[in-house]
Amino acid sequence: MLWTTLGFFVLTAVMIRLHLRDAGATRSSAPAAKPTQPCPRCQAPAAIGSAFCPGCGVPLQTFEVVQARVATGPAPVGGVPKAAVRADMCVGCGTCVAACPEAGAIALVGKLATVNDALCRGHGECVRACPVGAISVTTGQAVNRVRVPLVNANFETNVPGLYIVGELGGRGLIKNAINEGKLAVEHVAAVLSGAEPPDSAEPYVDVAVVGSGPAGLSAGLEAMRRGLSCVVIEQGSLSDTVRKYPRHKLLLAEPVQIPLYGDLWIADASKETLLQVWETIVANTGLPVRTGERVDSVVRDGAFLRVQSAIGSQLARKVVLAVGRRGTPRRLGVSGEELDKVFYDIVEMEAFAGQRVLVVGGGDSAIESVLGLANQPGTTVTLSYRGAAFDRVKPRNQEKLARAIEAGKVTSLLGSTVREIRSDVALLDLNGETTILPNDFVVIRIGGEAPYAMLERLGVRIVEKELSTGAKAG
Repeated sequence: MLWTTLGFFVLTAVMIRLHLRDAGATRSSAPAAKPTQPCPRCQAPAAIGSAFCPGCGVPLQTFEVVQARVATGPAPVGGVPKAAVRADMCVGCGTCVAACPEAGAIALVGKLATVNDALCRGHGECVRACPVGAISVTTGQAVNRVRVPLVNANFETNVPGLYIVGELGGRGLIKNAINEGKLAVEHVAAVLSGAEPPDSAEPYVDVAVVGSGPAGLSAGLEAMRRGLSCVVIEQGSLSDTVRKYPRHKLLLAEPVQIPLYGDLWIADASKETLLQVWETIVANTGLPVRTGERVDSVVRDGAFLRVQSAIGSQLARKVVLAVGRRGTPRRLGVSGEELDKVFYDIVEMEAFAGQRVLVVGGGDSAIESVLGLANQPGTTVTLSYRGAAFDRVKPRNQEKLARAIEAGKVTSLLGSTVREIRSDVALLDLNGETTILPNDFVVIRIGGEAPYAMLERLGVRIVEKELSTGAKAG
């Protein structure tokens, strides 16, 4: 009996040992767990490459620019020359793609010129072809560089209480803008919930939002949802950013959550559809929006920030800037300038393919717009400038413009002034005579005040960030 019992225990021990060994072998042969990184918002571990955070559910693409490395200087020397694109300057005209001798080395990905490291040979043809000077050849890994205000994962700048969301933060995607506005105000609400309301003899709001595009309206609606007093201040009309989109169709490939509204999912819809949605939301929620009020400055005023405009000032505990990165453009001041056909900058050159476009201006920005438009298939481009010569333009742009005029891609009207813009034509004063120019769109590039000047006066740090392209583009 004793030997039987001992034999049983020995056999059991052997079986357990074999089982553990087999289990260990199975574990060692199992695929390794994917590397993770903490979510910038909630710190939950998220697999690298994941679309959403498993903890808070926020789309991780929202933090792409926030997490990007700050450029500290030129790329390291000694590497293989590669093309590098500045994402904040690229207008998606595609000129570089046509000029590159290496098929697939540079391509338009999401309306942005993107370099494929594995195929790029650093020829530099794209540099010479780019009409806006957005490409250079450098060593090391090819990157997209974008000049942006420095913000943290809550979209707060180095100036306490000042948040920046939307296009000014580096990317103009509608989906990102909506998420950023919501997340910024979530942080505002968390900060103010435990803070004692400051004393003030002057009325104030918890949150002042500057700009009524997707980011600004999302921020304002989130403030209302959380019981914060707020106001949205817009220099143009409601959602002027969307109203001035040149593209006829917008695409939101996945739904985004709009505070006080729910899921917004517009697939292959017109900008008018999106505008109608915004206007309905504002009307139904009672979100206070002040239009036609241009903000000139934001300054510290004790425990508050003071938003100053030509109409007056607004005291606020926190300020969310949701303005475009192109700032306030200078206007012609002529009849018809308010029409939907008039633009002050171009986000997507391809939207004007096959159209008749009048560009107004004589500086580098006007010439660069002309050159990019002239590269679009079927586009007829006319350049109107009141001066007798383009003497304020870089030599490189002068040479490119001269070649485009000689090739018949551009018509130049020196000594001309726009007097009136109509739905299908523009009236110009050319050498003392009225000229009627048929056109579909008018692009006005006569300067303006960039928002970075206001930010720098306030003390916001502006940096260049590197968005690595890797070798995935193609």
